[in-house]
Amino acid sequence: MMTKVFLVAGCCCFALAVSAQKKDATVTVPLRAENWTFRPGGVEFTGGDHPAMKIISSGGTVALKDFDFTDGTIEFDDQPAQVRFASFYFRWQDSLESECFYFRVPHSGDVDAVQYAPIIKGINFWNMLEYYQGNVVIQQQAPNHVKLVISGRQMRVYVNSVALPVLEVPCLEGNTTHGTLAFDGEVTISNLVVRRGQVEGLAAAEGLDPTYNDSRYIRHWQVTEPDSIPRGIEFSYDLLPGKLTAWKPIVAERRGLIDLSRLYGGSHSRRIAWLKTTLHAEAARTCQLRLGFLNDTWVMVNGKFVYIDKNIYGHPMAKVPDGRLSIDNATITLPLQQGDNELIIGVANDFYGWGIMARLDDLRGITLEK
Repeated sequence: MMTKVFLVAGCCCFALAVSAQKKDATVTVPLRAENWTFRPGGVEFTGGDHPAMKIISSGGTVALKDFDFTDGTIEFDDQPAQVRFASFYFRWQDSLESECFYFRVPHSGDVDAVQYAPIIKGINFWNMLEYYQGNVVIQQQAPNHVKLVISGRQMRVYVNSVALPVLEVPCLEGNTTHGTLAFDGEVTISNLVVRRGQVEGLAAAEGLDPTYNDSRYIRHWQVTEPDSIPRGIEFSYDLLPGKLTAWKPIVAERRGLIDLSRLYGGSHSRRIAWLKTTLHAEAARTCQLRLGFLNDTWVMVNGKFVYIDKNIYGHPMAKVPDGRLSIDNATITLPLQQGDNELIIGVANDFYGWGIMARLDDLRGITLEK
């Protein structure tokens, strides 16, 4: 009897894997234990007319076996319990690299009730990409119907509506282009269907960067390798870059983002990296710099500090919007001399995303490094 059960389970997984490879195939994903990887005791499966997968508090991430998804439509019903997050992953390679869409359950009806964020080098980029979030009422007494249309670099998400998307993502920011599906959070999943290749006319190329034509963004920098900050030390002049410090070029991503997390990954201990660029002024003047940063920053012009601050979610020093990276985090006056001016920015972090974005308010008489 045990042998027969094993053979049936094996056939189910094989059939799922084969159907998953067919272009334009529609797959009703089995919600059975043999089709998923999960922690022992972390998931309950129910059968009958309405099969479902219930992830309990100790469930961790639950990933679909033998499945590879690139583009198409994914639909499922999602009923979260009273938890902070209920997450869905696609193009999942492992816990380090994936794409993620999730509910912030206690924020139901708020502007950030749902969010898209990539997982890159094990970091959830939620605090780097605050513009990829939306407002929706999240039901807890009944399932929420979720539909994701994914095409190349773009995604459109519907929740409890087939007419209006709750979220449109013009550029999926993750490193992965294909992978399996996964869930986590205290949630019950049912009616999981994948329609491979069916993208409803959604373009595959990434959409317009809203800052593309804005020449005020400082996009070309030099960056150092990260340096550890000793525990108990807020800052030391020994952390400043010296004459022998090695620098390498880094260019901004979309929206002028200098993404140190993509470059260096995360850390459980506090680290600092330095960025520098040159501003050439035709005459001595002051100018306003808009700076987004995570989490601690030190700004210097021609060797003198002009700004020191913190932007940490959940703390009194959190900057608008809610401790996330934004060009609205800070406005700094830069004193420029005639000729070349060295702008150096130190950035320290030990919490999720790490980086800056910088834009001058007025470029008249100023030339940026390219």
